[in-house]
Amino acid sequence: MRLKIEPESPVPIYVQIEEQVRALVAAGQLRPSDQLPTIRQLAVDLGVNYNTVARAYLELERAGVITTQRGRGTFVAGVPDEARQAQLRAEKLRALLRAAIGEALRLGYHRDEIAAAFQEEMGRG
Repeated sequence: MRLKIEPESPVPIYVQIEEQVRALVAAGQLRPSDQLPTIRQLAVDLGVNYNTVARAYLELERAGVITTQRGRGTFVAGVPDEARQAQLRAEKLRALLRAAIGEALRLGYHRDEIAAAFQEEMGRG
């Protein structure tokens, strides 16, 4: 599992981990019953605090994306039904939009400029 952390991003690191795991699951790159690295191993691999990874895993488990089996490890949860899969995809889309809008606002664009640019880009599709 390859994750990329951007320390300078305004998005908290645990959220970056969580969103990337969700995206890998939604894209089918992580499949049900695939084992994830241990919290400690992922923290070492990413060069982040153990508690940061633990929080991401906790949020993913609460959402039903992963499951932890004591003594065995952490795994991608079973196949989500169509409604759950649609919800995961919608959550990812909203996260992408929030990130883009947030970045545009930080760069000084006004909401009306952002909305106009969004509408223009949607018209190109």
